[in-house]
Amino acid sequence: MGMTRRDALFFAAMAALLIGTGFFQSWNTALTILNMGLISAVMAMGVNLQWGYAGLFNVGIMGFVALGGLGVVLTTSAPVPEAWAAGGPRLLAGLALGAATIAGAVIAWGRMGAGRARSFTVLAILVVGFFVYRGVFDPAVQAVEAVDPAATGYLGGLNLPVLLAWPIGGLLAAGAAWLIGKTALGLRSDYLAIATLGIAEILISILKNEDWLARGVKNVVGLPRPVPYEVDLQNDPGFVEFATGWGADPVTFSSITVKLSYGLLFAGVLIILMVLAQLAQNSPWGRMMRAIRDNEVAAEAMGKDVTRRHLQIFIIGSAVCGVAGAMMTTLDSAMTPSSYQPLRFTFLVWVMVIVGGSGNNFGAILGGILIWFCWVQAEPAGQMLANGFFGFAETITGVTDGGDPLRLRWLMAAAEQIRDNAQHLRLLTMGVILLLVLRFSPRGLIPER
Repeated sequence: MGMTRRDALFFAAMAALLIGTGFFQSWNTALTILNMGLISAVMAMGVNLQWGYAGLFNVGIMGFVALGGLGVVLTTSAPVPEAWAAGGPRLLAGLALGAATIAGAVIAWGRMGAGRARSFTVLAILVVGFFVYRGVFDPAVQAVEAVDPAATGYLGGLNLPVLLAWPIGGLLAAGAAWLIGKTALGLRSDYLAIATLGIAEILISILKNEDWLARGVKNVVGLPRPVPYEVDLQNDPGFVEFATGWGADPVTFSSITVKLSYGLLFAGVLIILMVLAQLAQNSPWGRMMRAIRDNEVAAEAMGKDVTRRHLQIFIIGSAVCGVAGAMMTTLDSAMTPSSYQPLRFTFLVWVMVIVGGSGNNFGAILGGILIWFCWVQAEPAGQMLANGFFGFAETITGVTDGGDPLRLRWLMAAAEQIRDNAQHLRLLTMGVILLLVLRFSPRGLIPER
């Protein structure tokens, strides 16, 4: 199931929009949209794996994206020796005690027979373990966060290469997906959506409040990048000579070079994931997943382990979202937990999947880039239209104000209102696009075949 001529025309039109942005706005703007569009396409592919392949309604996307970003911090940032000396080993011991408490309660529940003895034993393990865990963990956290809190106040990372952080971010999201899936995947679709949304809020709340982990809302900035800094290129005589040889400003050319380098890296990751997803979709495993999606009862009657396969695809899709989150944090060179807004961006990623075409990997990629382009361009386009309408209204009211009984001052007031609220046209634009696609192409621009 490859790309058809119709699909190629859609991608050609998308490329034309980006090229037009480069010519009529700036190439920096076009490449910025493209880079985030490629990251959005990876997110959309992760959701498409879960929804398009298996029918899992995951609304906790931003939680896994945030975990991918955390993976970059833990992998690439430099360790803070003072923080480790102040309370690092004790903090790890506290975490180990907390995990041991949960594991002990689970083992006791599984091995003891039903009755009051089991309930009291499990309760005692949890209560005693909680107080022991807090007694070890809390002082260690206070000691770590007290180490130069304006600049560090956290343990730091492993100082490893940044490209290694992308798969590690995916693995971190996959591990969380396994824990979540073991408890939540038994729920029906609507309850699963509520559960995953709540879990995503919990994960993001932890990132915001646990300063020892990634500085919380203080943010981790200056993370390593896989491409050079613009200022380093501008100070390179060879690069400056190359830029001036093309008749370009070295400052602008350095920014374009960095963004283009990011775009090539992101495109490489997207192509690898696309090839793997296509191979999986066309394999017996992919046909089995679609059979489970279409009729779970029939698939289970044929001997398929539906719960296990749901867990499998949930982990894979979440890992892809984690990779996207790691790429986004690398692009920003900063970890900002407050920017992860589940309701806002989860809605946006779902629009990408629906508009592009649920169940089709090419559709997910097209939807990711197209919807991000529309999201970014909706506000300046709305501002431009509002200014044009304001000028028109100003002209009309100026002509009729001299004695015309119509008194069109209300037109000027309406124009001012539209211009002042042009930024809200983003959500309106998303809604209009979604309605149009659902009306004229209910299965998306590139539907599943």
